[in-house]
Amino acid sequence: MEKRPLAVFDIDGTVFRSSLLIELVERLIEREIFPKEARTAYAEEERRWLDRQGAYEAYIGKVVEVFGAQLKGAPYEEVANLAGEVIEEKRNRVYRYTRDRIKELKDRGFFILGISHSPRFIVDGFGYEHGFDKVYGTFYASGPSGNFTGEIEDRDLIFNKAAVLQRAIRKENLALGDSIAVGDTESDIPMLEMAATPIAFNPNRKLYEHAKRRGWNVVVERKDVIYEL
Repeated sequence: MEKRPLAVFDIDGTVFRSSLLIELVERLIEREIFPKEARTAYAEEERRWLDRQGAYEAYIGKVVEVFGAQLKGAPYEEVANLAGEVIEEKRNRVYRYTRDRIKELKDRGFFILGISHSPRFIVDGFGYEHGFDKVYGTFYASGPSGNFTGEIEDRDLIFNKAAVLQRAIRKENLALGDSIAVGDTESDIPMLEMAATPIAFNPNRKLYEHAKRRGWNVVVERKDVIYEL
């Protein structure tokens, strides 16, 4: 069987104009599945990032810690239902550039793959809404009771996007020859380096500097203008 060409996208900050995990955590606190005090654990890093005094990576890192700590014992069904609410309300909050590239590439027969550190049960729904053929996210395990155990399956794999991409290529019979990869932070570099055409989209400083050294395409979307640098 002929191999399909591949286009792989990071999701948070690359397709979605925020973080699916942050939106979900805020909703879980609002509905009191997580305690209101949980917000204090990342509020300072959020303030520092909004004031351009701290890094987004420090902010999202704290949110990930809160989610992991509070998820244990939470009912899967309730959390998944709130994830569905977030997708329903926020599904159109995407960047025009990546939204349009996904549609264009899908029309050309590309296999559209998403790789995200956000929970699998929310990126699956988001990916379906936006035409992804396959999405990989962090798989938080649940037990026989239907509650989350606090464990992450394939922890070492999901935080290595190049390894996830290699698995997808084998499982889905994909080709790297004309492949395209799009990401926005340095955690996407291993994935981008595997592609024939890597694109740094709205990159943070570390990715931007790496992209400049490697001669990669850099694309920035601000308001209603898309710049190719």
